[in-house]
Amino acid sequence: MLLIPSVPDTLSIVNNQPVDVTTAQQPETSGDGRSARWDAHRTTRRVELIKLARRAIHQLGPGASMEDIAAQAKTSKSVFYRYFGDKDGLRHAVGEYVIRKFRAGVITAGRASSDTTDALHAMMLAYLQMAANSPNVYFFVTASPSTDVLTNPAGAGEQVREGALNDFFDELTTMMREHLHTYMGIAPGEFASPALELWPRASIGMVRAAGELWLRAPNDANRPGIEELAQSIADWLTHGVIHQASAEKR
Repeated sequence: MLLIPSVPDTLSIVNNQPVDVTTAQQPETSGDGRSARWDAHRTTRRVELIKLARRAIHQLGPGASMEDIAAQAKTSKSVFYRYFGDKDGLRHAVGEYVIRKFRAGVITAGRASSDTTDALHAMMLAYLQMAANSPNVYFFVTASPSTDVLTNPAGAGEQVREGALNDFFDELTTMMREHLHTYMGIAPGEFASPALELWPRASIGMVRAAGELWLRAPNDANRPGIEELAQSIADWLTHGVIHQASAEKR
């Protein structure tokens, strides 16, 4: 959270002489106005820096230093430190900005169909398309130097900087569980087996691994197309690889 400089309450130093109420309230109103304008300025500037950083990372790669990012953004490194604290703070801020779009796109795609396989295919396609728009930015915001929030979400409980990614995984897990229960015919309020209840979050790990392997693969004949990969992942999640292998043999 950014600390916004406060404006002194000018009424606290007004003497006890009778004064017009309207006149006495004016400095407070003015002070509040200055504070609001300063708050708005910092918020606008912060968003501007996030967009500049995102553009720089897209061009320079996920390993770009704060100095490289600042130079590409045509500003000083101290400005980024002032607004974000350090590189992890910048990663969190860019992540919040990017993951918000990921979250909206993927969740909307998942809600678009009541058919489990179709819904998962739409989610996989939305995820891959957004990641492919800028692999550099994707790898920058999903890099977690401390705790893997996918397999150890509780371990990031006190690490605010992991919040956006963990919230995204939590929402996806909930949706995947809903699709699992629908596919298995499990009534609302009931649970699958303890092992099967691990599937929703574990499946996200498989999706993420497949997507990241695909993003890093050379763009040649051995790299599957985005539609093919999205459909394959959806089939793996709902039918398994045996079903897909059988289909290919026919």
